[in-house]
Amino acid sequence: MATEQDWTRTLEGEREVPETTAPRRAQATRRGLGDPAARGRTTIADGVVEKIAGMAARDVVGVSAMGSGFARTFGAVRDRVPGGAKSVTRGVKAEVGEVQTALDLEIVVDYGVSITDVVRAVRENVIASVERMTGLEVVEVNIAVSDVQLPEEEEEEIAPRLQ
Repeated sequence: MATEQDWTRTLEGEREVPETTAPRRAQATRRGLGDPAARGRTTIADGVVEKIAGMAARDVVGVSAMGSGFARTFGAVRDRVPGGAKSVTRGVKAEVGEVQTALDLEIVVDYGVSITDVVRAVRENVIASVERMTGLEVVEVNIAVSDVQLPEEEEEEIAPRLQ
C-alpha cells in the first residue's frame, strides 16, 4: 500500500495518482510546451489569396465579370480552347506579406445595380473570406469598376462566336 508521500497530484489537480506515473506525465508536458502554431512557419502564395478573393468577389450579386475588357476577351478565347480552365484569378492582384495582404480587384457590374452597394458587398465578402481562410489581415481592398454589363451585351457574349 502506498504511503502519503508516494502520491502526487496531477497537473490538472483533479485526483491523486501514484508517484511512478508523475514523471511520465511531466515528460509529456515538456514535449508539448508552447503554441503549436509557433513551431514552424507558414507561407501563403499570392495566387492562393487571389483565388480566394476572386471566388468571393464573383459570389456577390451584381458582379457580372472580373478583369478589364482585354483580359476578359483573352480569357473568353482561352476558355473555349479544349482543356483550358476558367481563370478565377482574372481581375485580381494580391500582395501577400507574413501577416497582412493587400488586394486590387477589377470588376464589371450589371447594369441597373447600385455600384456603391456592389463594391461595398464585394469588399466585405473578400475581406471576410480571405481573413477566415488564411488568417492574414486584409489591410486594403482596392476596387476598380472597369465596365457595366448591359442586358443586350449578355446575349451577345452567350452566343458562340467561333463555329
